[in-house]
Amino acid sequence: MSEQDRPQKPAPRPAGGGFGGGFGAPVQKAKNFKVSLKRLLRYLSPHKINLIVVVVFAIASTIFTIVAPKVAGKAMNKLQDGYMAKMMIQQMSEAQTKAVQQINVQMRQKQTPGVGLSQQVPTDPDALKAVQEFMQLPMLSTVTDPNQKADIVQKIMDLGKKMPGNAQTGEENVKLTQDQINGVIRAIRETNGEYDFHYIGMIVLILFGMYVISALFSLIMGLVMSGVAQKTVRDMRRQIDLKLNKLPLKYFDKHPHGDILSRVTNDIDTIATTLQQSITQVITSLITIIGYIIMMLTISPVLTLIVIVTLPLYIISTATIAKKSQKYFAAQQKELGQLSGHVEEMYTGHKIVKVFGREKDSIEIFESINDRLNTAGWKAQFISGIMYPLMNFISNLGYVGISIVGGIWIIRNLLGLGDILAFIQYSRSFTMPIAQTANIANIIQSTVACAERVFEILDEEEEVPEKSDAQVIEFSKGRVCFEHVDFRYEEDVPLIEDMNLNVEPGHTVAIVGPTGAGKTTLVNLLMRFYEINAGIIRIDGVDIRDIKRSELRQMFGMVLQDTWLFNGTIKDNIAYGKQGATMDEIVQAAKAAHADHFIRTLPDGYNTVLNEEGTNISQGQKQLLTIARAILADPIILILDEATSSVDTRTEVLIQKAMANLMQDRTNFVIAHRLSTIRESELILVMNKGRIIEMGNHQDLLAKAGFYADLYYSQFSDQDSEAEVG
Repeated sequence: MSEQDRPQKPAPRPAGGGFGGGFGAPVQKAKNFKVSLKRLLRYLSPHKINLIVVVVFAIASTIFTIVAPKVAGKAMNKLQDGYMAKMMIQQMSEAQTKAVQQINVQMRQKQTPGVGLSQQVPTDPDALKAVQEFMQLPMLSTVTDPNQKADIVQKIMDLGKKMPGNAQTGEENVKLTQDQINGVIRAIRETNGEYDFHYIGMIVLILFGMYVISALFSLIMGLVMSGVAQKTVRDMRRQIDLKLNKLPLKYFDKHPHGDILSRVTNDIDTIATTLQQSITQVITSLITIIGYIIMMLTISPVLTLIVIVTLPLYIISTATIAKKSQKYFAAQQKELGQLSGHVEEMYTGHKIVKVFGREKDSIEIFESINDRLNTAGWKAQFISGIMYPLMNFISNLGYVGISIVGGIWIIRNLLGLGDILAFIQYSRSFTMPIAQTANIANIIQSTVACAERVFEILDEEEEVPEKSDAQVIEFSKGRVCFEHVDFRYEEDVPLIEDMNLNVEPGHTVAIVGPTGAGKTTLVNLLMRFYEINAGIIRIDGVDIRDIKRSELRQMFGMVLQDTWLFNGTIKDNIAYGKQGATMDEIVQAAKAAHADHFIRTLPDGYNTVLNEEGTNISQGQKQLLTIARAILADPIILILDEATSSVDTRTEVLIQKAMANLMQDRTNFVIAHRLSTIRESELILVMNKGRIIEMGNHQDLLAKAGFYADLYYSQFSDQDSEAEVG
């Protein structure tokens, strides 16, 4: 557009991302978290069955992972039992053999003359009975039944307490508590003093099956949740696309395009990522925390208490470091935003910087911002980096306590070695789901904030709905009438008041005036990009509010000062003006716009691909293509907004001739600053502050010696002065 009479918001400079988050990194917060979260969750309601499947498989996968360490501990306990039973049977067998030999020697000495019986054979009835029972026991080395072995070992140890000290049964050599003795006896009954590799192999197979099933469940969960997430954001994108097509032009005038694009792309992608990953992580983390606590309690409530005692240390340390590092993360983002803004300014104005020799100043500013960014970034990363070593330190404190208590209990046979190893694994992994849950809480908070930004678009006021009986003008002539039209962008700032205008079919109306006079606004009202506050605008006697918007806008062709071309061939860009245009029609339009010659000089001619910026052709050539596109559209009403401002004088003359042919039998609105281009117009409207202050043809307005005459003569006096200077 040639003027800026619509309110604009400056595009915010990006705060920057870059260095990645951490504990203490600022979290984008939603204005109304609960309401926005509930609204976001409603998008998941069509996928309830899939979500139930996700929850079930997440729980199942997590349970298998949780139970696995305890199952593995059973294999370790079985190895421990086999070792203890083997060593006990070996020692007791040796002790039994030795004791039997001693008793036999004593019995032979009893029969030898001259040897005192009191020194060789027990005289106490209980001791004598114990010796007799001991001698009647089968030899351990000859017994194969595990229960019989266990009974013999138990009997030997019981009898050893009653037998005299010189009859060494092995009980004196094996210093065990009663709990240890009971554990060894149980181990002998279960293992027979051998390593049960069959049992251990079964445990390994069970573990393998559990991990495979857990992985399969996790895979299914991920696939289902991925589908739910993508379908959800697909629906959101569809709603946003439909919404953007229904929003009035004033919304796009008041909101930076970069911000709208960020909401449609980045915010939606953030929602998709969170739905796909974080929801399942929340489920698995919570189940893991609960499962670990249950499994630890089943192993040892006392050891579980030691682990729980360390939790306040985690919370205090995390909160303290997060609070300390947050201000440095905020400073880091602020400096990064300034650095990005400075680089963007210097890059876009590179030539100006070079011309005025400001390279040194630019570098000094860059170095200053970069140094501050370095300081803030270093502090933020250092402080947040302390978190994991500190958490490991606290975890190690708990590990030491568990190891000491657990070691004592293993010695006392209160717990098995496998149980302690499983408990240590649980305790070492216990902090991971807690940290994940805390991190996910921040992610969800940011995601809800992103969803809130998307919902703001969806909640915007739409264009006034079309009437159910909206008309279609079959053969429009192009008669335009403004009747007492009022319009204002802001309620308390009037722009156009009581405008009356009649334009006959085939006439050319030029609109001139200073910037902000309302020239472009007048055209926007005519195409119903904005709704008028009062009055009526008619085309061929029909109120434009009674015409379908799509039909209304098809009557118009427009060539703006700011060219718009898309990434595609020149042929496609010209054909954009008419659906189904043939190649001959495209070429004829290009010739009428005097663009055919330069197009054919390009290597690929009409098949030349324009890049996104359209920088592989000149600004004037881009304008010629937009004019060709308007010519191809063959509209009833033509709007030219400084259409020749970007071409050289010679090309402008050629375009004016082409425009003269194009304008025949059409109603034309020409917005112009260079008054030399509108001398031949049937009607010239002179606007100022939203009002038509003068109206007439070129000669009549000059004769009035009013505002138009002042504008006209001031332009030509400036041109004469420039010519004299030249």
